Amino acid sequence: MRTYSYNVNGAQYDVTIEQIKGSVAKLNVNGIAFDVEMLGTPLTEGDLPNVEAGAAPVAAAPVAAAAAAPAAPAQKGAAGAGTPVKAPLPGVVTKVLVAAGQSVKKGDTVLVLEAMKMENNITAECDGAVTGICCAAGDSVMEGDTLVTIG
Repeated sequence: MRTYSYNVNGAQYDVTIEQIKGSVAKLNVNGIAFDVEMLGTPLTEGDLPNVEAGAAPVAAAPVAAAAAAPAAPAQKGAAGAGTPVKAPLPGVVTKVLVAAGQSVKKGDTVLVLEAMKMENNITAECDGAVTGICCAAGDSVMEGDTLVTIG
């Protein structure tokens, strides 16, 4: 297990690589677990650089690409054209209440986001049809992540 720190677009991510099996790395990013599929030549734990105690870790480039994945985590489908409905705070999606192509009106609940042990109804910000669903129940999302798009 190795821990690295990254700064991506001004946000700091503390990434712990817990396990690598084939092309899937089990990561913990700022306390949230992710399974990251590595593209290209997969790494093994032996490929990771050694980090001396007290030294600032420096990661290999492929690991940096894996760490950047949480910046757009939970993207289950492509965001469609239109107005994005973004996560107002980090949390876990507990229910997706709409389907692609479904008509919604401003104020309709499109999904439920659990944050700090509270369920938050996330509502449509405009009238239209759902053009993309970017998350699924059980996905962890960060503040500002696009959850659905309405066109």
